[in-house]
Amino acid sequence: MARSIIYMGLVLVVIGLALRYAPWAMKWFGNLPGDIRFKSGNGHVYIPVTSMIVVSIVLTIAINLFRR
Repeated sequence: MARSIIYMGLVLVVIGLALRYAPWAMKWFGNLPGDIRFKSGNGHVYIPVTSMIVVSIVLTIAINLFRR
């Protein structure tokens, strides 16, 4: 279990560095077709359906690779 936590920490560090030093690389995330946005008056609602499907697929692949 310790090894899994270390790997997850390393992945978070890599993602953090990418967001800090290359924000242009992640601009596509959150603006995919299928992400729902409602704007009305003073408020807005954002439902990232497609983005969460992408996150789910990536996490499923990563977890399956680490378990084998």
